[in-house]
Amino acid sequence: MKKPIRKNFESLLGTGQRIVLNQYTQYLEGLRMSPSTVTTYRSFIVFLLLYWKGRPVSELHNAAVLRFIEVVVKRRNYGISTHRQLVSALKHFGKRFLVSAIEPLELQRPSRSRILPTVLSKEEVIDLLRATYNLKHRMILALLYSCGLRISEVLQLRLANIDLDRRQVIILHAKGRKDRYVVLAESTVPLLINYISSYRPREYLFNGSDKGPYSATSIRAFLKRSCRRAGIRKRVTPHTLRHSYATHLIENGVNLRLVQELLGHAKPETTMIYTHVARKDLLSIQSPLDTTLLELRSSDKNLLNQSLSGNLNG
Repeated sequence: MKKPIRKNFESLLGTGQRIVLNQYTQYLEGLRMSPSTVTTYRSFIVFLLLYWKGRPVSELHNAAVLRFIEVVVKRRNYGISTHRQLVSALKHFGKRFLVSAIEPLELQRPSRSRILPTVLSKEEVIDLLRATYNLKHRMILALLYSCGLRISEVLQLRLANIDLDRRQVIILHAKGRKDRYVVLAESTVPLLINYISSYRPREYLFNGSDKGPYSATSIRAFLKRSCRRAGIRKRVTPHTLRHSYATHLIENGVNLRLVQELLGHAKPETTMIYTHVARKDLLSIQSPLDTTLLELRSSDKNLLNQSLSGNLNG
């Protein structure tokens, strides 16, 4: 997926366009949207204003906006997710600038893609942790998986968020401005104590070189190295560990509603994607090829030691 707009595109805007952009940004901030969402939506509107070439906002209407969507999606080769974000940004633009003729309700987002997430097996998770030799790196990966955390949540963790006595971690101001508790795995406690005594973190649990939080780029880099050492060929990102956590919970029989709470999902539909990759029920299903061979072997003793790799032509 390509990035929406580079920041230097803003330098092409005229004075009037900048005023409109700033008014739009203040509107989004007034809705208490996250800084990343504001930045993304703002970048789309930069492109819209450049497309509209300084004409008054009052002349903008749905037909023009739809043509703009067609142009930008094709030219920048947006994926479904980015396309949906673009439409959301335009809907908010119409709500902010009522002087325009934009009808936000008539702007339709494309349907979401139903792409199943990549999931590691339980054995691969253990292999990955064993192949991560650095104590700090191993602690980060252990928390990403054992607590099902987003990478941003791990980076913002502070010592005060860890409750060793209750075996809990509190995630503050997560996505959707929601706080939640997650379970601190018993097996990670010795690792965590070892890490804290060795690194002595002060403000953030995982400090970077500038005393601020550790960087997401560094996590992705050492995760890639660990996967290579563990012999894992799947495309693994920090979010893959969260996907794996959710899937393994469901396979272990944890109620879907509880999984939703632990992940901090606003809608159960978001959590239900993991039911499509969980193998709990699928494990009890036999392939018809296996059942056919079993039936043949039960009726013909000569086939008992016969496998598909053998010569079945007699």
